[in-house]
Amino acid sequence: MARERKMGMATRDAYGKALVKLGETNSQVLVLDADLSKSTKSAGFQSKFPDRFIECGIAEANMAGIAAGLALSGFVPFINSFATFLMSKTYDQLRMSVAFPEVNVKAVGSHGGISVGEDGASQQSIEDFALAASLPNFSVISPCDEYSTEALVPQIAQSSGPVFMRTGRPKTPLVYDPKKPPHFEIGKGILLQDGQDVTIIANGLLVFEALSAADLLAEEGIKAAVIDMHTIKPLDEELVIAQAKKTNAVVSCEEHQIYGGLGSIVAKVLSEHCPTPIEFVAIQDTFAESGQPDELLEKYGLTAPHIQAAVKRVLKRKKK
Repeated sequence: MARERKMGMATRDAYGKALVKLGETNSQVLVLDADLSKSTKSAGFQSKFPDRFIECGIAEANMAGIAAGLALSGFVPFINSFATFLMSKTYDQLRMSVAFPEVNVKAVGSHGGISVGEDGASQQSIEDFALAASLPNFSVISPCDEYSTEALVPQIAQSSGPVFMRTGRPKTPLVYDPKKPPHFEIGKGILLQDGQDVTIIANGLLVFEALSAADLLAEEGIKAAVIDMHTIKPLDEELVIAQAKKTNAVVSCEEHQIYGGLGSIVAKVLSEHCPTPIEFVAIQDTFAESGQPDELLEKYGLTAPHIQAAVKRVLKRKKK
C-alpha cells in the first residue's frame, strides 16, 4: 500500500517565497524575468523590490546576457522563465556568457518536466537537466518539495558560479517534515531511508514516488534504500558508490528524458568506480502529449508501480 500523499505547495511557489526572503537579507540579489513572472513566481520579488527587478520581455537570450553583465558587476542575478525556454532559447548565451567565464548567474526554470500537463510538448521540459549539465562549471539542482526548495535557494545564492534549478507547476507531496529538517547541501544527496536489497536514486517529483514504491516493495519483503539526489551536478559520488556497494542494485528515477540526466550521470559514476546493475525510470526518448499531470506521469512510466517494476527487473540482474 503506497504512502499517504500530504500535499504541499508547488516548488515554484516555494521558490517565489524563498526569493523574497533572500531579497530581504541580500541586497546584491537581482531578479530578471522573461514576461512570465506571475507563472515563475518571481512577481513577489518584483512587488517588494521593484528597483531590483528587471522585466526583459519575451527575450530569454537577451536576459541571459544582461544577467552575465550584472554578475560581472558584482550582483547575484536570478533569471527566470519556463525551464524549456530558459535552457533551449538561451543555450548559446549561457554557454559563452555564463559558463565559459564562470560568472555568478542563477537560472531558475519553472514548469519543469511533463507535469506541466495540459500545456503540451512545447512547454514540457524534458531536456533541461541534460542541457544544463553539459555546460562546464554549471551546478544542476531539482528539489522535491517546498521545504527542500526553500532550503536550497539561499545556498544557491551563496554558492560561487552558475547554477540551474528546476521548479514545478503542480502542488507536490511533502517529503520532508519542517520540524525535523535534514541538512541540505548542494552536491550532497540525502539518504531518506536505508535498505539492503536495492538503492533507488530520485529527484524532483519522483522522490515521493520512490518512497511510495519502497513501501510497496516492503510488503513483498524487499528492503529498498531511497536517496533524494536533489543535486544532479555535482553528483554525490561518495553516497552513490557506498550505496551501490551495499545493495549491488540501483534504480534511477527522474521526470526527464532518459538520455543525459540523473540516470546517465549515476551510470557514469557506477561504471567508473563500482559496476552495478542499474535500471532507469525516465521518459523513454519521446515527447509527451497534453493531459492531466497525474495521467501523464502514469502513462510515461513515472509512478510508484513503475519504479516497483524497475526494482524487480534490476534484482533479476543482481550479482549474487
